[in-house]
Amino acid sequence: MQNQKPSLMLVDGMALLFRAFYATAVSGQFMINSKGIPTNGIHGFIKHLMTAVSTFKPTHLVVCWDMGSKTFRTELYDGYKANRSAAPDELIPQFDIVKEVVASLDIPNIGIHGFEADDCIGTIATKIKDVANVSILTGDQDILQLLDDNVSVILLKKGYGNYLVHTPVTFLEEKGINPQQMIDLKALMGDTSDNYPGVKGIGEKTALKLLQEYEHIEGIMANLNNLSKSIKTKIEQDLEMLHLSRMLAEIKCDVPVNCSLDDAKINVQKEKVIDKFTELELRGMHRLLPFEELFVS
Repeated sequence: MQNQKPSLMLVDGMALLFRAFYATAVSGQFMINSKGIPTNGIHGFIKHLMTAVSTFKPTHLVVCWDMGSKTFRTELYDGYKANRSAAPDELIPQFDIVKEVVASLDIPNIGIHGFEADDCIGTIATKIKDVANVSILTGDQDILQLLDDNVSVILLKKGYGNYLVHTPVTFLEEKGINPQQMIDLKALMGDTSDNYPGVKGIGEKTALKLLQEYEHIEGIMANLNNLSKSIKTKIEQDLEMLHLSRMLAEIKCDVPVNCSLDDAKINVQKEKVIDKFTELELRGMHRLLPFEELFVS
């Protein structure tokens, strides 16, 4: 029997924590423990993480984090994500504590100042995809540009245990372009969530059509005279923003992150985890751990 290739799950920690926090925050259920610390986001984060591990059964795990709002992208464009409001007071203490929980599971916490979690995910995926099957757990479609024969993306849907799994094949079926072309797609149409405009007046439908015909921005620029007068004018008027948006859209896959496959092997010490859950008063959470066969004590 052949040795199975390791499977590494890269987790967008912020995506899980924010999703978990806001799912209960709307009804004011912050689950404040006896120390006065809200734990609703942490509780939901663990549930999301454990449900995904149970479902997809990775052999290795890494959780990646944003490290503050200032990154090389905000240096490039001060409007980048400027539409985002500050984190609610009840969420702020949970940022550090959730990392303690991840550490208690002996899962690496990875984050680099000046870069986003996506850049760390992209770098690790690029380094490891030749020796392991990589899956990326997130709620953010930006990450779909990293899809590859050995890289799949698991998009969180509403609730727990609901996923949309993308491969290069499913992405091509849905969009009619390759994953790498998504960078140019976002450069053309912009991104309202990240607050950069792309080319004014060009939406997804037009951008997809242009990329299906001309492959990339260079191909579009080489064929400007073949475009309708309206589209040509829009591109020419927003050329600078088109190129800037492309830089903002592209996930960097060469950031200085160190994480080996050995570091990421699931190796949970049961008592250590239960002690952390007890300290935080996360009652009953240990029952969600799908690691029984992987516990080392």
